[in-house]
Amino acid sequence: MSYVKPWTSTADQLATLKARGMRVSDDTKALEYLGRIGYYRLSGYWFAFRQLSDAPCSRWSPAVSKKNKPKPGLLALETFKPGATFQNAVDLYVFDKQLRMLAMDALERVEIALRVDISHTLGKLDRFAYLKPALFHSTFSEVLDPHSGVSNHHTWVGKHAQLVSRSKEEFVAHNRAAHGLPLAIWVACEVWDFGTMSTLFKGMREAEQDTIAAKYGVANGRVFATWLRSLNYLRNVCAYHSRLWNRNIVDQPKLPSASVMPWVAPFEASDHAKARCFLLINMLRHLLGIINPGSHWPDRMKAHLLNFPDLSHLDLNVWGMGVPTGWEANW
Repeated sequence: MSYVKPWTSTADQLATLKARGMRVSDDTKALEYLGRIGYYRLSGYWFAFRQLSDAPCSRWSPAVSKKNKPKPGLLALETFKPGATFQNAVDLYVFDKQLRMLAMDALERVEIALRVDISHTLGKLDRFAYLKPALFHSTFSEVLDPHSGVSNHHTWVGKHAQLVSRSKEEFVAHNRAAHGLPLAIWVACEVWDFGTMSTLFKGMREAEQDTIAAKYGVANGRVFATWLRSLNYLRNVCAYHSRLWNRNIVDQPKLPSASVMPWVAPFEASDHAKARCFLLINMLRHLLGIINPGSHWPDRMKAHLLNFPDLSHLDLNVWGMGVPTGWEANW
């Protein structure tokens, strides 16, 4: 299929938005934002401003793809809801940017702490434990992928080797020169990204998984593995500067019972809440409460959520993030 949309200038882009009903109070500033942020990126934020039709959608279009469909059976029109402004989209974009930055701040602390947990737990078994298939769950180290013909552990070791070979860190060069390869796990773990780390945790034996998970108040290490997978997804969203606030979370984590972890209660009965970022933000708050109990991160995140742009005229609020009514009292 050939691509038919032509290149358009920022002036033409702004004219199109106005023609579709978006109010623009300052053309100069709007053109500046379009030139700096881009029409396509901003469109992810004003998509929620578009009017909806009750008419069933008979064909696929970007507006109703599986990932961004607003409601089943509703078609997003080109026109905007009354009162939608260009500044509303910019305000939502800035809110989302700051939300990602806060999330990344917490994710960094979680990632570093978990590297220590994993390397310390496995290192007690063997300084090169990450290379020893017998020290991992059989589904990770023995079962062969039908397409590649190798185990997940084999694939993981290849990824790890790439990270070591590409690293420009002085500590890697020093250890290679002083001790050769392989690197001890407490050194090697420092080159892992969140995805590499979470994949290794998923492949660990249940006893070691449970030991680490219990430190964070999660009795089942397999449940905790889904937390790490979901947080890795969150990290990738943030790292690539993608829209977060109302994103549908693809890798949803499993949750302990609310009887064990009370803050889980609002999410148990709501599919919407389970599929939005506020759940992952709560997971970060829970983990930071153990990693660094004196952190002011929860206060900063709460203040940010309370500063959500006033978009009530567009029927938008923090519920789009999965934030339940009365959340402040439980935060």
